Amino acid sequence: MNHPHATGGLAGYTDHFQAPEGYLDFARYGPPSHDVLAATAEALTRSARADHHTVDDLMHAEPRARAAAARLAGTDAAHTVLLPNASTGLFHAAFGIPGGTVLVPATDFPANHYPWRRTAALGRAQPRWLHPGPDGRITPDIVAAALTDDVVALAVSAVDFRTGHRADLAALRDVIGPHRLLVVDAIQGFGIAELPWHTADVVISGGQKWLRASWSTGFATLSDLALERLQPTLTGWTGIEDVATFDDQEHPPATGAQRWSITNLSPVTAAALAAALELVEHTTVRAIETHISTRVDQLIDTIRHCGGELLSPDDPAQRAGIVSFHIPGTDPATVAKALHAHDVTPTVRTTSLRLSPHASTPLAAVDRVRAALTSLT
Repeated sequence: MNHPHATGGLAGYTDHFQAPEGYLDFARYGPPSHDVLAATAEALTRSARADHHTVDDLMHAEPRARAAAARLAGTDAAHTVLLPNASTGLFHAAFGIPGGTVLVPATDFPANHYPWRRTAALGRAQPRWLHPGPDGRITPDIVAAALTDDVVALAVSAVDFRTGHRADLAALRDVIGPHRLLVVDAIQGFGIAELPWHTADVVISGGQKWLRASWSTGFATLSDLALERLQPTLTGWTGIEDVATFDDQEHPPATGAQRWSITNLSPVTAAALAAALELVEHTTVRAIETHISTRVDQLIDTIRHCGGELLSPDDPAQRAGIVSFHIPGTDPATVAKALHAHDVTPTVRTTSLRLSPHASTPLAAVDRVRAALTSLT
């Protein structure tokens, strides 16, 4: 379904989904919309009835998805490339930096660790691990204290996967200056939080979480500085100029973000990503974020009322979508069992639990959490 680029409002938004009302695990996986299911089924059905038009026609989904991602990121299609997942983009960024030091949060999700460990082992970019302050955040002051002349980039998550803390991307850009690269893993914030993506040189996101496009979907946007500085180390045969000319010669990398392409991606998943992104555009990020913020506030009030301790920030301006907590003296597995008994789906960690609502999450989900936590007492 091809929506207008922007109309706004949540009217009818929930009609696009069928996830159970107690599903609160969008930070791990976002059940896709009817639009995504229909786009996937249509593309697969067409591929099963292939003729001489089929492959070329299905490939039109790729530029459609790329254009939608670019609009939401505040850039253009020439600076945007589709990816099969966020990790692929992080490896592209890491292996594109020939040397120097990259600042990386020590507590970040492992997807933002291993690319830098691999480059270090090969004598390329070396990570310098940043340790958060008492509130668990990597602040501009912490980054400023770690800056030395050899630092060439900062690689951070837009939203912390444990606590939901938002990174202050604009302040981080100010601290590192205009000549160092700012690499942002946006998977926990893109599509549900209005963040200044334009301040980053590389924005990378998978589509299986908050974008609700399901697995094997994602994209990256690259600034002019990123295109200038990052070597196309992992460029494949689809990331070159004159890609359809098979002359047994090495071709130069594409001039834009397409140079991050390794091979053709699935037109089926591209169709799914396009449908998901266009639904976000149609609804608007602001409307989605507003609804999520309301549910987060209600969940926090419920958790505190039931004796839980919050691990996420108190300030709504510093958080995005994620509510992490624990119940003192109660094993998280026991809390999870109570939540499951009330048909609530959380993320369960060793020492805490995480609830992450979406714009389709009804108030009844909060009631289910309240009933589950009350049952523990």
